Amino acid sequence: MLEPIPAIDIIDGQCVRLSKGRYDTKTVYNENPVDVALQFEALGFQRLHVVDLDGAKSSHVVNLSVLKELTSKTKLHIDFGGGIKTDDDIKAVFQCGAEFVTIGSIAVKNPQIFEHWIETYGPKHIILGADVKDGYISINGWRECSDIPLFEFLDTYLNKGIKYILCTDISKDGMLKGTSVELYTQIMQRYPHCKLIASGGVSCMQDLTDLDAAKVPHVVFGKAIYENRIDMKEVAQRFIHNR
Repeated sequence: MLEPIPAIDIIDGQCVRLSKGRYDTKTVYNENPVDVALQFEALGFQRLHVVDLDGAKSSHVVNLSVLKELTSKTKLHIDFGGGIKTDDDIKAVFQCGAEFVTIGSIAVKNPQIFEHWIETYGPKHIILGADVKDGYISINGWRECSDIPLFEFLDTYLNKGIKYILCTDISKDGMLKGTSVELYTQIMQRYPHCKLIASGGVSCMQDLTDLDAAKVPHVVFGKAIYENRIDMKEVAQRFIHNR
């Protein structure tokens, strides 16, 4: 059954959302991400996806204090991404209590470091960030498009032991117009044992139903929550409490 994972994106310590990754579309939804996380936890959600958008833009982790507060004040299993570029960055994120890290840009720019992290921390704690635009991987907060095709990228790292893949269709992200079910279906057909986390475009309960029917194991979503497009009590009842 599909596991829905609520998302919190952080800029200046606040809970925000963007559209297609564009910082000029920022909307602040809550000044205290911990309050939002506690609401998710109270409903029964067990995981939380946290993105340090300041970190993604500046190429080093920025919002460690927010992460520490989230991990100390909730029991949520947190995956954290955004700006993890060095050994010190990843070490600090784990020391602040994250259970998983999501890495995208370094997997493209410096495969040796990324492979070292897989060996050091284990593939059960590393999520490969595969942010895709027009079939190619995008990096550095989606401001730079690589020349690496999505499936070539996935082939490389699944062969090196990666289990978790967070795949975001940038064209869908924050647009509230539905997900790339066809793309995720292709990924699951090609890699049936991967732990795919779909991301981008969730707008309503039907989108979650469609992903569940496609046998996608996880989905991250945020804007539909904050725009009140989806009833999180209903989501929890259907996909969390019935697991």
